[in-house]
Amino acid sequence: MMRPPPRPARITRAPENFLSAADIRDVQAGRRGFLAQAFAAAVALGGATAVRAAAGTATGTAAGDPAILELPPWSTTLGHPVAARPYGQPSVHEKNLVRRESPGLTRVNAASVSFAPLQGLFGIITPSGLHFERHHQGWQDIDPTRHRLMVEGLVRTPTVYTMEDLMRLPSVSRIHFIECGANSGMEWANVAVPTVQYTHGMLSCSEFTGVPLSLLLDQCGLDRKRGRYVLAEGADGASLTRTIAMDRALDDVLVAYGQNGEMLRPENGYPLRLVVPGVQGVSSVKWLRRLKVGDQPFNTREETIHYVDLMKDGMLRQYTSIQECKSVITSPSGGQVIVDQGFLNVTGLAWSGRGKVKRVDVSFDGGRNWKTARLETPVLSKALTRFNIDWVWNGQPAILQSRAMDETGYVQPRMMQLREVRGTRSIYHNNAIQSWQVTAAGDVNNVQVD
Repeated sequence: MMRPPPRPARITRAPENFLSAADIRDVQAGRRGFLAQAFAAAVALGGATAVRAAAGTATGTAAGDPAILELPPWSTTLGHPVAARPYGQPSVHEKNLVRRESPGLTRVNAASVSFAPLQGLFGIITPSGLHFERHHQGWQDIDPTRHRLMVEGLVRTPTVYTMEDLMRLPSVSRIHFIECGANSGMEWANVAVPTVQYTHGMLSCSEFTGVPLSLLLDQCGLDRKRGRYVLAEGADGASLTRTIAMDRALDDVLVAYGQNGEMLRPENGYPLRLVVPGVQGVSSVKWLRRLKVGDQPFNTREETIHYVDLMKDGMLRQYTSIQECKSVITSPSGGQVIVDQGFLNVTGLAWSGRGKVKRVDVSFDGGRNWKTARLETPVLSKALTRFNIDWVWNGQPAILQSRAMDETGYVQPRMMQLREVRGTRSIYHNNAIQSWQVTAAGDVNNVQVD
């Protein structure tokens, strides 16, 4: 006979602005340059307010509770008519669960970032309206009847496709994550931002629908002897371009027009984007307009002077695009408050650019002891994986961590291990273990544990 779990603890939302002016000054103190100060400014403007209760509420008796004993207005009146809102919207009670920008993060607002509220999401799919944004020259809402995709270079038949042409071809649907290479980048030197929305929110996962890139290359007559790379170019004002190796292009890359069962949203590349699973998001070029096959890397701006790794010795490492195995506890996480003791479902996300997540371990004492978490299905290649683990909080201080391992055997590193190789001045590809400190009062804070 199964025993019921202990009485559940509760997690509550953070106040609208939970950092004081003094706290903000402390956050800014010792931070590195313009970007760190921008993050702190965003927190001061309420950037960490979208925190949802993610554990079960405490059980109790109905006696004296009007919420169950008295019928509320919605139980005694006529509701809204069918199709009152032809396109469904979230409840007004969920208005704080939104993407949040960090004002001043970039010098031009159109080239900025909005972060997905990971702390309030369930499962592995990110709603299209909450998918993180990273633009280099702002987003456009392009007329699909005027949009074209050109395939050229080392192909037998250079071809220009309309959207109608592409949507007539055989399509596939696949679930994959997209993560910006700069996700968690502010945490290289020390703690810079307070919530998981800002530490890890340049991450989302969707079901994408489109045409395999391999199909288009075959249709255009790819020169398989000389064609070794593909240049992808976007139709945005930045004309963003990225080089993709041919073995990857012929593997699982999608020319996508659909996301989560509908057409792409404009902020996510409508009407056409590339989806390059497992590598940094900048390679998944939005508003895709051109694909050029060549015999060598194209060495574009975004892969020679940007999206490079600053090493400990001052050298820059290029073309390190794989998003290595990583995980984070999303609840309880920074900015949340555990309001009473008892049973708690600790939950989070894990992912790897090299394939499937094999295991996630969780520590409640800063990495001294580990317990294996449950991986919830589906567990897919190059997609987010949801993990859960039971925890009975006794009111004592704790440090929560998660550590993922993928099917290749790669284990998510500690921050100290990364710094031994990369130093503290880098930006990109920070996949270190994240630590959340729970105080005796139940406050959850971002801390770093080597």
